[in-house]
Amino acid sequence: MKHVQQFSIILLISVIGELLKNFLPLPVPASVYGLIIMLVALLTGILKLDQVKGAADFLVEIMPVMFVPAGAGLITAWSTLKPICVPVLIMTFISTVIVMVVTGKVTQGVIRMGKRGTEK
Repeated sequence: MKHVQQFSIILLISVIGELLKNFLPLPVPASVYGLIIMLVALLTGILKLDQVKGAADFLVEIMPVMFVPAGAGLITAWSTLKPICVPVLIMTFISTVIVMVVTGKVTQGVIRMGKRGTEK
């Protein structure tokens, strides 16, 4: 019964996110609204971590299963994807390298700023 209550809380927050998406004229996905609501609720203490932890852990554990239909969809659409496969792989590789480099540089900068702050 505890997990049903935890799932209900998560579902309620998701529904509120959907409602916000429908009423606010912003190009923000409903799931992002839901995540922000959950974060604010947890940070302010409106919602305790124990009230959703079990259900959240379960959802994280089964997350890989959620990618199976997407993978099957890619397999069935192979004839459409085949002509653009190489350019997509090249763009994916290049963008991944760029993101890794930028993330590393930003992290190094933050670490250096932190060291300067402790030296003063």
